Amino acid sequence: MVTSRKVDDLVTAVKLRALNFIHQCKEAGVDIVVTCTFRDAEAQNILYAQGRTAPGQIVTHAHGGESFHQYRVAFDVVPLLHGKPIWDSTDPVWAKIGAIGESCELEWAGRWVTFREFPHFQFTGGLSIADFKAGKTIPPELTMPKVQGGKS
Repeated sequence: MVTSRKVDDLVTAVKLRALNFIHQCKEAGVDIVVTCTFRDAEAQNILYAQGRTAPGQIVTHAHGGESFHQYRVAFDVVPLLHGKPIWDSTDPVWAKIGAIGESCELEWAGRWVTFREFPHFQFTGGLSIADFKAGKTIPPELTMPKVQGGKS
């Protein structure tokens, strides 16, 4: 079973956006910790069981192979206040980091309608899970993110 927190475990297009996101959060005065990048299907299935056949709250609707984490295009974070994680999604810091993530070309799952996941960010290049399963990858022209915060 593999669960990683390493930004280096993301595909390049996502890694670059994640690094920019982390930098932009820091510039905005928000410390964040990456809690998950890549996870294998076994780890995903354990998460899927949570709240169903294992104790805990339901945290995902994706079985192993059905999560963007398995294709290295998604990551989860938590903001910190005085070194303590802020898991309460009603805290205004979540809206702040969500907006920062979106400005870094990331999709923020805090805006999803059916199953909001405030810690989850992804960049799929427009590809679906079926596309990734079929072996497609983010097109090379989408690898480099748009420049953020630079001066002219």
